[in-house]
Amino acid sequence: MLQILRMAFRDLGRNRRRSFFSALAVAIGLALLMLLSSVIQGEMGSALESAIQLQSGHIQIQAASYDENKSSLKWEDLVENPDRVASQIAALDQVKAATPRLFSSGFLSTGDESSGVRIYGIDPQSAANDPYRDGIISGSFLTADDREGLLIGQPAALKLHLQAGDKVSLSVNTSNGDVLEQTFIIRGIYTTNTYGFDGSTVFLPLAKAQAITQTENHASTIFILLKDTSLTASVANSIKAPAGLQVKTWEEMNSLITEFETTANSYIGFFYLIILAITVSVIINTLIMSVYERTREIGILAAIGMRGARIMGLFLSESVMLAIGGVLMGLVLGLFSVYLFNIRGFYIGNMGLNGMLISDTIRARLTVDKTISVTIMTFVATILSGLYPAWMASRMEPVEALRAEK
Repeated sequence: MLQILRMAFRDLGRNRRRSFFSALAVAIGLALLMLLSSVIQGEMGSALESAIQLQSGHIQIQAASYDENKSSLKWEDLVENPDRVASQIAALDQVKAATPRLFSSGFLSTGDESSGVRIYGIDPQSAANDPYRDGIISGSFLTADDREGLLIGQPAALKLHLQAGDKVSLSVNTSNGDVLEQTFIIRGIYTTNTYGFDGSTVFLPLAKAQAITQTENHASTIFILLKDTSLTASVANSIKAPAGLQVKTWEEMNSLITEFETTANSYIGFFYLIILAITVSVIINTLIMSVYERTREIGILAAIGMRGARIMGLFLSESVMLAIGGVLMGLVLGLFSVYLFNIRGFYIGNMGLNGMLISDTIRARLTVDKTISVTIMTFVATILSGLYPAWMASRMEPVEALRAEK
């Protein structure tokens, strides 16, 4: 076996340039697979994290009749005494934060310009609101007793030409179907780097939101963040929701993201096949060319007693060496390409999908399991590509091979 490996190494060294570019083809294929999988993994992971942190939480407690797509403000569709329910859940060790939130819809207007918005009534002191607090780029965050202030996202502020301290008119739907209008002061402008969320969401202190929507002592949901996402199922099962309320997990509330991820992975598998097919074709062509160039040598080896299986093993050893060299170079190229991609990312702005919170900038996220899987895939495909040329070489008749021209 050692002799076969030495011969394979020597044969690859005969045409170093061709061997190098063949291994480079494997490397580029692996690097593309690593970059492609890490971009998809990064974007899907980012969308899910954004949805959990900004919109759904890990768990929500809602009225059984509540429809989040309609943001109903009818008292029968809301959670009564939300502070009491939230404090009971916050006492669980696995819970990072549990806080009431009230959702409503309305219009934000200034001068001749207006924009439809979704209104979040929040408890400003809750740790669940850290993404908005940390995202303040102008002005200040809300306080619980503020009755005239609101937060507005950067895209909406740019669209309506607003700054912190400006006054705006906010028209809000109420629980009895009326529309109330009030002038507010923009306390701060925030960004979560998620255009779809920032452009349409404004924040009010919970008490003020309850007052203006006439939903006193009620909330749309109890928003729950856990210390670890993996604890979701166990915590959800341990929560005993009062009568008329339901427990919903992030999987149920973000089904669109999980379905999209499944679809994306199917399409990515197709691109994987294309990249691997190109890589395999390069290796096959290289080894077939090598077989034709070494026809007389193969005939001599067969004439002196080398069996077809050993000749086949010789060419398979060459494909293994090309695979090893290509994979090692590919890992370096792949890591470097992911690093370069993440220096600035890929900015998409407001090109996100409806119903999904897509970050403004796509980042690559390279995981160990994905790296191992695409590396093994590339390695195996490269070795298998040497089967046909090796079979060709092993099937040559010694007499005919020896007659071949030099």
